[in-house]
Amino acid sequence: MSLPDSSDKTYQSWLTDLKNRVKTAQLKAALAVNSELILLYWQIGKSILEKQEELGWGAKVIDQLSKDLRQAFPDMRGLSRTNLLYMRLFAESYPDAAIVQQAVGQIPWGHNVRILDKVKDPEQRLWYIHKTIENGWSRNILTMQIESGLYNRSGKAISNFKDTLPALQSDLARQTLKDPYNFEFLGIADDALEKEVEKASIEHIRNFLLELGTGFAFVGSQYHLELGGEDFYLDLLFYHTQLRCYIIIDLKTGKFKPEYAGKMNFYLNVVDDKLRHKDDQPSIGLILCKDKNEIIAEYSLRGHTKPMGVSEYQLTQALPEDLKGKLPTVEEIEEELGEEE
Repeated sequence: MSLPDSSDKTYQSWLTDLKNRVKTAQLKAALAVNSELILLYWQIGKSILEKQEELGWGAKVIDQLSKDLRQAFPDMRGLSRTNLLYMRLFAESYPDAAIVQQAVGQIPWGHNVRILDKVKDPEQRLWYIHKTIENGWSRNILTMQIESGLYNRSGKAISNFKDTLPALQSDLARQTLKDPYNFEFLGIADDALEKEVEKASIEHIRNFLLELGTGFAFVGSQYHLELGGEDFYLDLLFYHTQLRCYIIIDLKTGKFKPEYAGKMNFYLNVVDDKLRHKDDQPSIGLILCKDKNEIIAEYSLRGHTKPMGVSEYQLTQALPEDLKGKLPTVEEIEEELGEEE
């Protein structure tokens, strides 16, 4: 019997399909193991809470419990005093087992510890959990999003989406835009010129896209458009894969002015006419300014038929200090877990 040649298209297609099945199974198995581990940690934490309340045991019991569990399971990581304290806090923070199984258990334990450390509000915790699942954030990216106050900035841009887009598109577009945007990573001063901000954005395009959010695909800077024999240039042009539309960003280093809305309306008309595919949704404009008067911005957008929003951006930001509680930091728990290997 003959063997298929390595270049045989039928064989390669079959091999690719099997590889994908194996990868899918591995991912499902990893998620299942993670969910079981998170549930176990929650059950241990819940049991600690119940015993302390029932029998009046103090914090010393956690020291003894850690010692006994590590002796019983010498090959198992995560049974340190530090981690048991996090398990206790974990169960205290999420008293409903259903939430743990349906949402919290879908992200790794290290992610959960970061959220417990840095986010105190229950609603915000669940929001960051769902965003982590949705976007596949690493632990470092999750930390950055929390420290930049993403929860409080999402969906805050002034816009006319409700009047210019269908309901579902309007809601998604509104949640997509932030206010303010944090461009501290650009490494330029507050008095930078528009060209400097634009140049730095391109040089740091990966971080710039990360700050813009999920779904933004970079099309070009100073994107050329020709109309009526004249040349026009868009500061930054993106395509949003979830909104299914072009997004124009106009950078302004000063305060928002009403005429900016008229100029953006013009750009959107041209992009919709020259670039938009028949299956695309209406293009969206975002005017990014160093400062804005919200009332003036709202009146400026009113009456325009094209969807657009106005947000501020910051080139420097004093992040809020991390409030340290009685529990150790994530770095300390990672160090202690590492010592158990």
